[in-house]
Amino acid sequence: MRRQLIESLTDDEALALLYDWRFWARDKQVVPSWDWSSWLILAGRGFGKTRTGAETVRYWAETLPGIRIALVGRTAADVRDVMVEGESGLLAISPPYCMPHYEPSKRRLTWPNGSMATTYSGDKPDQLRGPQHHKAWADELAAWRYIDAYDQLLFGLRLGHDPQLIITTTPRPIQVIRDLVRESTTAITRGSTFENAANLAPRALEKLRSKYENTRLGRQELFAEVLDDVPGALWTHGNLEQNRVKEVPGMKRVVVAIDPAVSANEDSSNETGIIVAGRGADNDGYLLDDLSLIATPDQWAKVAVKAYRDYRADLIVAEVNQGGDMVLHTIRTIDPNIPIKAVRATRGKYTRAEPVAALYEQGRVHHLGMFPTLEDQYCTWVQGEDSPDRLDAAVWALTELMLGGPSEARQRPNNLWG
Repeated sequence: MRRQLIESLTDDEALALLYDWRFWARDKQVVPSWDWSSWLILAGRGFGKTRTGAETVRYWAETLPGIRIALVGRTAADVRDVMVEGESGLLAISPPYCMPHYEPSKRRLTWPNGSMATTYSGDKPDQLRGPQHHKAWADELAAWRYIDAYDQLLFGLRLGHDPQLIITTTPRPIQVIRDLVRESTTAITRGSTFENAANLAPRALEKLRSKYENTRLGRQELFAEVLDDVPGALWTHGNLEQNRVKEVPGMKRVVVAIDPAVSANEDSSNETGIIVAGRGADNDGYLLDDLSLIATPDQWAKVAVKAYRDYRADLIVAEVNQGGDMVLHTIRTIDPNIPIKAVRATRGKYTRAEPVAALYEQGRVHHLGMFPTLEDQYCTWVQGEDSPDRLDAAVWALTELMLGGPSEARQRPNNLWG
């Protein structure tokens, strides 16, 4: 039926149909018809969330001349590379006869009818203080480091008679998602990766099924389930939420901890954990940054050394169980003068992690913002499983600062941490 319709069209009609999203969209990708304030799309990777968000923004911009729209992603790079310039982003899906003019230096897209969209980064909440908007698109909200950016977005969503927000995200069991689900003015769309099978490579889908189907990670990332905490895990999302902070006091000590991978390939099990943590003037522990990545030894060593310098750390703590002397040698080839403490795991992972988890329960360790991947590792790892690299690095850092280091370390200068 569709084929016959398309073949009967003139060139102009075919071009118009090509950009008619209502014709191509699946039912779950169509804007809900009732009077909603937030449209929450909780869907697996590859579902078509980005395309749906971009098409919704395009619809707003083209049909409501002169409106102001906020585009907010996890980072500035994500907004640019996914929401604007990505293969399903605004520039790719806009018709040539109504193409927005993109000015990256001004973080702005302007449509021929005067509608304007401004890009913002979820890791810079202050960008959203002041600006006002009629509509907004928040992408991967569950992965934003600072949920304060979401609050600032809502404060500025106050222009016109019908402010609306579309949220496209893979779910995580965090409070902001749970609150949105409970709100009566939230339209909720749920979907899995496999609902978009017609537009995804069959071989890739088969690999995802074989590796992740019936796993906890697959339930979250592919089938978009908001999962509860894992029985037996040492951490809970609720506890992490209670101990989250927006700023930190002056630091007595700062360390960079590394759980290194000695090689790098596409397997995420070869990720190198790199965690920056500090002990504050209040003697509490603070997790300051997660710089973990899949990289060669030379690459992760450069990242660790840069973190040491950027955070004016006292020490690099490096696990040497796998790499041995190679770990220390690799770091010292970048900077031979950096102080390094080699640590070797002689006790079981669970035994090492328990005292650190107890510090969290006592409210003595805080996260500066949100670290989605690390926190998911915290709340899903149970005894008997191999502990993930980020978790291992965090345990080493906090053990050094809170359990194994000197009780009175040198006072740090105040010009970095206040």
